[in-house]
Amino acid sequence: MPEPCAYFKGEFMHPKDAKVGIMTHALHYGTGTFGGINATWDDEKEQFCLFRIMDHYRRQLDACRILRMQLRYTATQMADITVEAVRRTGYRQNVYCRPVAYKSTEFIGVKLHDLESDWFVVATVLPPFSSARGLRCCTSSWVRVSDCQIPTLGKITGMYVNSALAKTEANEAGFDDGIMLTADGHVSEAAVTNIFLVKHGKLVTPAASESILLGITRDTIIQLAGNELGIETQERAVARSELYQADEAFFSGTYAGVVPIVEIDNRTVGTGDIGPVTSALQQLYREVATGRNSKYEAWYTFLKPESTDRVLTDAKSHTT
Repeated sequence: MPEPCAYFKGEFMHPKDAKVGIMTHALHYGTGTFGGINATWDDEKEQFCLFRIMDHYRRQLDACRILRMQLRYTATQMADITVEAVRRTGYRQNVYCRPVAYKSTEFIGVKLHDLESDWFVVATVLPPFSSARGLRCCTSSWVRVSDCQIPTLGKITGMYVNSALAKTEANEAGFDDGIMLTADGHVSEAAVTNIFLVKHGKLVTPAASESILLGITRDTIIQLAGNELGIETQERAVARSELYQADEAFFSGTYAGVVPIVEIDNRTVGTGDIGPVTSALQQLYREVATGRNSKYEAWYTFLKPESTDRVLTDAKSHTT
């Protein structure tokens, strides 16, 4: 029977059997990094496509350097273990993979040095992200954390309290998501997604200097817009008022994909419908991210569940 699979401390197991001690440093202080990787199931070809998995793990290892973590895994080893975890689930539907690196020492005290680190990954099924009608959003009263406070280029676990505050505030006010601003009042990002605006036929998105996560989906959208649609992307500081003047707006993220925004702060975005640029990018991204465009085969890792291709025969060998 299909079920989630975790790789934890050198073993594959059900996630319910993977336990950390209550004094684990990362549990107390948020000293960890995480990621999200899609394994999309293709009924016709009977295979999974894991999208840009190596880019995800290179980014996670970069984040580990910020937190002074030295893992015993390379990006390739992490990718192979993840592929094997997906295979072991037995699912024949889309699978979401959540890798986490964390300070594993059981220690009370605020520091990063002289602590051990470990890594695990969980492969499971999540409900599909629904955005057919487009999202209603608000600007959040919670200011986006600055990169000089908590480094925003890595998905650092403790930093996501900032996102959770913004998300809950927005939801309880009747909105789908909250858009956070920087301390300077510039647009940064939403709770777990990057934001794009469409204005005069060009894409506009906050630059790396605006305390954003350099999203892999964000990068994919920028490349696809230029390569396939001939649309220029401006990466720059974005004023709050530009949110209200945009012809179109959308979020991007691994789990969400390309998500149209139809209203911001009770103001209609453009015509209030999903715009042509957003629609084109949504369709193009779906095609590319599910392994259906051979031009981007370098981004794909395919897995046929009954095959051992791209899977290590002994994943435990990585623990030594």
